[in-house]
Amino acid sequence: MLRRVINPFLLLPLTLSMNTFNALSIEKKSYIDNVLEEKSNITSVDYQEIEKLVLNNQELKSLQNLVASAKFNLSSQIAKRYPSLDFQANGLPKYIAGKNYNSNSPTLKTSQFTANPSLNIKWDVIAPLRGSEIKIAKTNYKIAENNYEIKKKDLIQEARIRYHKYKKSYQDIQNKKFTLDLSITSLENAETKLDAGIGTKFEVLEAEAQLSRDKQSLNEKKIEHEINKISLKEILNFKGDFETNKEQNLIGFWNHKLNKNINEGLDKNLSLKNLILQKAIKKGQANSFLAQNKPNIYISNSLSSTFLKGDSLATNIDSEKSGSNYTNTISLNFAWSIFDGGQNKNSYKSKIADAEAEKYAYENLKNVLTTRITKAYLNLKLNEEKIISSLKEIESSKESVRLSRLRYDVGISTLKDVLLRQSELSNAKSKKINAIYNYNLNLDELERLTFLDKSKNCLGSNNTKIHDIDSICNI
Repeated sequence: MLRRVINPFLLLPLTLSMNTFNALSIEKKSYIDNVLEEKSNITSVDYQEIEKLVLNNQELKSLQNLVASAKFNLSSQIAKRYPSLDFQANGLPKYIAGKNYNSNSPTLKTSQFTANPSLNIKWDVIAPLRGSEIKIAKTNYKIAENNYEIKKKDLIQEARIRYHKYKKSYQDIQNKKFTLDLSITSLENAETKLDAGIGTKFEVLEAEAQLSRDKQSLNEKKIEHEINKISLKEILNFKGDFETNKEQNLIGFWNHKLNKNINEGLDKNLSLKNLILQKAIKKGQANSFLAQNKPNIYISNSLSSTFLKGDSLATNIDSEKSGSNYTNTISLNFAWSIFDGGQNKNSYKSKIADAEAEKYAYENLKNVLTTRITKAYLNLKLNEEKIISSLKEIESSKESVRLSRLRYDVGISTLKDVLLRQSELSNAKSKKINAIYNYNLNLDELERLTFLDKSKNCLGSNNTKIHDIDSICNI
């Protein structure tokens, strides 16, 4: 009798090795599955396409318009180098009618059409403010371009973070399905032993409680996966549905030393360059205040003319009478604000002090960037070790599950021990998923901070391939 009961249990490890390390092939759709059912018209989105898709982001398009605005402002300031031409007309035409009565003289009448156009040309030969204003406009344009690039790179990094999070949540789902499959097997074993009279109701209840927890955990991961999908669509301004490669792989390797990371990151960082440009702007504004006390020399030419038809102040109006005259005046003009009570001098000192403040902001940002680059690099190395150790832990946990199942089947262990080993295996797989996720995040962060490229090849300190089986290069 006991032999007939034990034999089916001895076959369970074989079944477990074939089935439990994959998600259930046939699973009844739950309410959550129906809510999250994929839609039609699905577009494939790959990691390499993120940089192109980010260009559709609304915030980025807004900054693109600010770049165009700065460019037009620069063109406006450059235009001050050229002469200005103004046309003015007082009455085009103007009609005058009237009568002048005097008892001692004949009555005089007026009936006349007139036009008084004038043309004025002005050219600033020496304009002390003009040079500073053009330089400031050029610097603002460069800052606007840098801000666009900074935002684009930040959005690309954020989109990649959401992309990795989306793929990680899918792997979390697969891990929870795997754990759920183990719990189903444990429940079936407990029920079988109870039916055979060698198990307890307590073990069945314990297995049912674990199964219920695993189902709830799976549903939570499914919801999290859908939220991550919505978040990724939002930053990419993606209207339809999409899918990605579901496998979670290392996106590359980092073969650059820490010192090179720091030096390249500080040398090419656009935020640091913007602080230098801001300092230049404030110095330019300071020079503008001093320029207001310098002479302004300009050439002007004014051409004014009068055209008339009709008579004015005549006893008899001759409607065919006409006449015209013009006057042309050209001059070299000089304007100099000699004294303003020290207003411009103090404003100059104020802007110089502002410019000096940018120096400290620059040094502070350098320290912050150095810290961020160092932390990202060290965390990358830490996650390399975590990936390797998690792989070893998974293998050990698989064997522990197999052995604990065998011990339970022959009655020398408890179901609680089996459930504990299942939990350890699920946690080990979760550690691997998190380690790969964080490793990829560190790679993207280093690429963003240092402007260096990750590599598809994993190389050692001598730029040679690493053959150590415990290396990240050979997982």
